[in-house]
Amino acid sequence: MNTKLFSDLGLSPEVLKAIDKLGYEQAAPIQAAAIPVLMQGKDVVGQSQTGSGKTAAFAIPAIEKVDPAKRAVQVLVLCPTRELAVQVSEEIHKLAIFKRGLHVLPVYGGQSYERQLQGLRQGTHIVIGTPGRVMDHMRRGTLKLDAVKMVILDEVDVMLNMGFREDIESILQTTPKDRQTVVFSATIPKPIQDLIKKHANNPQQVRIEQTAKTVPTVDQVYYEVDRRNKIDLLTRLIDIHDFKLGVIFCNTKNMVDELVEHLNARGYSADRLHGDMNQAQRDKVMTRFRKSGLEFLVATDVAARGIDVDDVEVVFNYDLPYDGEDYVHRIGRTGRKGRSGRAISFASGREVFLIRNIEKYTNKRIERGRPPTAGEVAEARTNATLDKLRATLTSGEYKRSDHLIERLLEEGFNSTDIASALLHHLQGGETAPAKPVAPKTPAPAKFERPPPPPKRNTPTPIQHPPTAPARPQTAPQKEKVSRAVPKGKTRLWMSIGEEMNVAPLDIVNAITEGTGLPGKIVGTIDIRERHLFADVSTPHVKDIVARMNKTEIKGHRVKVKEA
Repeated sequence: MNTKLFSDLGLSPEVLKAIDKLGYEQAAPIQAAAIPVLMQGKDVVGQSQTGSGKTAAFAIPAIEKVDPAKRAVQVLVLCPTRELAVQVSEEIHKLAIFKRGLHVLPVYGGQSYERQLQGLRQGTHIVIGTPGRVMDHMRRGTLKLDAVKMVILDEVDVMLNMGFREDIESILQTTPKDRQTVVFSATIPKPIQDLIKKHANNPQQVRIEQTAKTVPTVDQVYYEVDRRNKIDLLTRLIDIHDFKLGVIFCNTKNMVDELVEHLNARGYSADRLHGDMNQAQRDKVMTRFRKSGLEFLVATDVAARGIDVDDVEVVFNYDLPYDGEDYVHRIGRTGRKGRSGRAISFASGREVFLIRNIEKYTNKRIERGRPPTAGEVAEARTNATLDKLRATLTSGEYKRSDHLIERLLEEGFNSTDIASALLHHLQGGETAPAKPVAPKTPAPAKFERPPPPPKRNTPTPIQHPPTAPARPQTAPQKEKVSRAVPKGKTRLWMSIGEEMNVAPLDIVNAITEGTGLPGKIVGTIDIRERHLFADVSTPHVKDIVARMNKTEIKGHRVKVKEA
């Protein structure tokens, strides 16, 4: 497998800074192979599957070749659907965030012409569009392609199957003949070969060859889940299977850091392993993991190369890997020396296609799992509690507290109530098994939080600390007490609250996914009836406000401003 660091690919400091902000440590195989060739100005034909990292493979050279001082369209990316056009546009935006003056615009059917015209008039440098809408703008004279340096055809096989052959031909004929032509496709049938032969100039073939492998002792399953619900599904699966030693893989350093914070806040023992850590730090974490001082190790692919622990019960692909070979490397961390193991993968949206690619690579079907309900998780926890109590009662190895029980009996409490109260505290003091009550904090729409497992520490939700208790002579106040903003933080007001069934984790996820920033930049969150306040890191306020004002949370469009 061809692996390189992005710093080895001759990229500008601005692009490397954006890549580092996104948390990527190394180039995916298709990126390592295609970027150097594209940076040399050569035409490229890349054969690559969905989810392999091909968008960055062509987006990074495209950004590098744009001259921001020249107010004209210099790069054109054609995509088969508006969904893919939006996805490609978002990724290019993130990679070009530190390139001052560079403008990116998606154009596709179903969106207002006026909005697209305004963007084109402002001097857009990179246009990402569907063939039909691009042709419409060309006919209207609102899109000029005479200054185009690079044309990229993304998923050209899909575009041809959708009947865009004539549109693509017309668009290519309008662009300068000395342009750079880039073609990406999962397959290269004869119609695509003919198109390449007619419009490309001695293109270089970029294809990542893979050798099928599999791990027979590992039980493999995937769950289709929205990215915002991943953490809730992860903790449910951990609890219902009572996993005690596992590795969780993420694609970026930022995601590793954020997930470790969430797991520790919920009472699980987790630590991180990624490329920003020095060798001494890595050795310390691995020593704890080998000695079962940790339950879960959250890691990136680069950092995880040296993980060699025989008793790992489960590997979670929290983020799906770029290719089948990385998948096999990951799940090979469990099921060692004849032991059985589990590999659990999460897929959202288009990533389901990547599951199919992995199946072809491993020549093994990955079953789709049904997410456990909150009731099933609660039942599993109850059974675990009863098993521990039975074992303790059978062994007789516990300190007698007869005098305390007798005192409670003398006060009029019966034995059943006393036992239930003790179980209530044993399970974290939230819900007694016999009489469950509704949680005070609104739960996420799809994955409400069941009580914490007895074997772990009491979870600490990501929310504001409780206010100090009122003095005896002061009447309780309905409104929450205002508090000072911590140093280095700025308080934001958001137009969403308890009535919309929003939880603190929804806000953290929305900010991190919308901006690409780590979860640690979010501080205290105060949720009120129809609005909330969130403390965020001051240097990132403008970016957060700009991105969040374009975001929906729980189906509600959010307005955000400084409080």
